[in-house]
Amino acid sequence: MSYEPSFRAVANWKDRSRVFAAIRKNYGTRAKQVDQRLDDLKMVTSLARMYDIPAAHCHELSADRPGEFAVSISRNHRIIFIPDHDPVPLKEDGGIELSMVDSIVILAIGEDYH
Repeated sequence: MSYEPSFRAVANWKDRSRVFAAIRKNYGTRAKQVDQRLDDLKMVTSLARMYDIPAAHCHELSADRPGEFAVSISRNHRIIFIPDHDPVPLKEDGGIELSMVDSIVILAIGEDYH
């Protein structure tokens, strides 16, 4: 499944049952976890708030994936996304200002990058 919802776009999905049916079809046993993480992304007002949800295990990726973030949907599988800002809001030290990120682009769902 390929799509680019932002925090705002996820909140505006009108036919939630059709969206979940597509998630269930594509992600099987992980469908509930995918749906939960998408709900989490929908409910927060900024990326910084995702760090307050322990089960999401939100984290910035490193090495060959700078600027990308992930939330957990299972032990090994993640939803991968980037901030949808141009330019990306930065702190003085060069890190991303998470509290200013209020829109994302999902790059992958169910990825196991381990």
